[in-house]
Amino acid sequence: MTDRPILMFDSGIGGLTVLREARVLMPDRRFVYVADDAAFPYGNWEEPALKQRILGLFAELLERFKPELSVIPCNTASTLVIEAIRERFPGHPFVGTVPAIKPAAERTRSGLVSVLATPGTVKRQYTRDLITQWASKCHVRLVGSQKLAALAETYMREGFVDEQAVAEEIAPCFVEQDGRRTDIVVLACTHYPFLVNRMRKTAPWPVDWIDPAEAIARRALSLLDGSQAARTVEPDLAVFTSGRADFATRRLMQGFGLTV
Repeated sequence: MTDRPILMFDSGIGGLTVLREARVLMPDRRFVYVADDAAFPYGNWEEPALKQRILGLFAELLERFKPELSVIPCNTASTLVIEAIRERFPGHPFVGTVPAIKPAAERTRSGLVSVLATPGTVKRQYTRDLITQWASKCHVRLVGSQKLAALAETYMREGFVDEQAVAEEIAPCFVEQDGRRTDIVVLACTHYPFLVNRMRKTAPWPVDWIDPAEAIARRALSLLDGSQAARTVEPDLAVFTSGRADFATRRLMQGFGLTV
């Protein structure tokens, strides 16, 4: 029996999409959700500084919460630090998140795939290596959105989003080429599934939107050692690196069963 939690780390609230799926698969587990809101958005950071920040935060988080497993739903963070963080903490299991390019390449019929991500994920060599490895026979368009993550944060806290702004951010994903059209869009940021209904509404034609949240949760489950979770009165926690959470954020976290 173990009462050690599963830790989830994201730049903001995007990882809640993965937490939602993880709870379905692991209902007896305790979760600690860490939002690095003090550094949001990660896309504004230089890579060396961001890598150093995340490694430093994990040194503190692993010591404080002693999790059984850590999940990094954030594509921007994972594609930057997943290899370094496994080297730094070799005795601790990590689940990273990378753009779902392989399943997109397997599923597309037109051969036209778009990856909708943050600018940081788009420019990462890690992402281009995934395309070379899994989607060399497809035409893959990388679309780096400057605004969608922030739009998702606002939507989840306030319940409103500018649909025209969403339409403008996703527009570059839609490609027509030799009578073919984009038929798959990979949501390569965990914030984006919160807006997928608005994306469907404003898209110029229907596509398959790939949300990796369930796959990430299944990977996390597969890495647990099989021990049952001990019954505990400790609540699931939400931790903000800024040390602050306004009323709307607290209400959102409570809606996901988290105590701030």
